[in-house]
Amino acid sequence: MTERRLTVLSCNIQAGSSTSRYRDYVTRGWSHVLPVGKHGSLEQIAELAQPFDIVGLQESDAGSLRSGFLNQTHFLAERGDFPYWTHQPNRSVGGIASSANGLLSRIAPTDVVDYPLPGRIKGRGVLLTRFGSGNEALAVAVAHLSLGVKSRQSQLAFIAELLADFPHAVLMGDFNTTADAPEMQALYRHTSLAPPSCAYPTFPSWKPERAIDHILTSRDIGCTGHRAIPAARSDHLALAVELSVPARAFGEAG
Repeated sequence: MTERRLTVLSCNIQAGSSTSRYRDYVTRGWSHVLPVGKHGSLEQIAELAQPFDIVGLQESDAGSLRSGFLNQTHFLAERGDFPYWTHQPNRSVGGIASSANGLLSRIAPTDVVDYPLPGRIKGRGVLLTRFGSGNEALAVAVAHLSLGVKSRQSQLAFIAELLADFPHAVLMGDFNTTADAPEMQALYRHTSLAPPSCAYPTFPSWKPERAIDHILTSRDIGCTGHRAIPAARSDHLALAVELSVPARAFGEAG
């Protein structure tokens, strides 16, 4: 079977803020409302992203006071020379701060749809991009799930229904839970997605203890080269992987 190699990165960029210890959430609280110091972090993230084929972003500011009214996904696409990009604004706090899922790609997508996710507190979403066409198309979804278990349960059930008919799928993002958590089982039961072969702690970035960021793939997609790497000074490490995707997912002979 002919395969196509793809390099994929998933990264919670914390809107370009810098956090290197827990007390920074308090002492550097101003960074969540002011743009100071973010440009350098974004340049580092763009450099990190540049070698990859597809990059999924979480907590990318869509253009508010804290980003200097800069669409951070667009900025990273330009700096990383990505010809295709899209984003899904999910939450805006009075023009002071906003948060979005984003996707950067070197491959032309055939379809992009964003969905709000259910949950007790609104402002979460999943961004679904399709590559190729027909029943064999590759689905790449980027999500940022809630902190609460009950909200995650409903969100994961929604995503499972969304991806149920895709034989080739990638779901990446900040799940705020481990890959073996009970609420994650809906994904493995109702979609082609499989649990990861190993977990990489990604949070907090300065002393990683919790594996809550994931790149999940369908069972027929090969995965190698897993690694967790710093994303400037975000409070999450980024995840990188190399995928072997059946060529028929892109409409190529296989």
